[in-house]
Amino acid sequence: MKRIVLSFILMAALGVSFTSCRETQEKAKSATEETNKALKEAKGDLEEAGNDVINAAEELGEEIKEAGEEAMDKADKTAKSIEEAAKEVGEDTKNTANKVADKAKEIKEDIED
Repeated sequence: MKRIVLSFILMAALGVSFTSCRETQEKAKSATEETNKALKEAKGDLEEAGNDVINAAEELGEEIKEAGEEAMDKADKTAKSIEEAAKEVGEDTKNTANKVADKAKEIKEDIED
């Protein structure tokens, strides 16, 4: 009788032990699956963030290129304006020099007369 009771207790302990192991195995499997799912989501988020960084860098490159082109256009316009102003100043100087020369001739002629 003692053997039967001890065998029963032993069988009950083994049954609980196996059940407990199965539950632990199922929980570990579930945790592993959830971890894999979270890692896949994190991978997707990181890929999306990487693509966002690449797109932002490309946009910045385009903006820098456009700003450089605008600066070159403005520099060209400024150079042309300076060139035109220099020509006008040169012509005005030439005209003024001619007027001074003409006036000097007139004064010389007046003095000689």
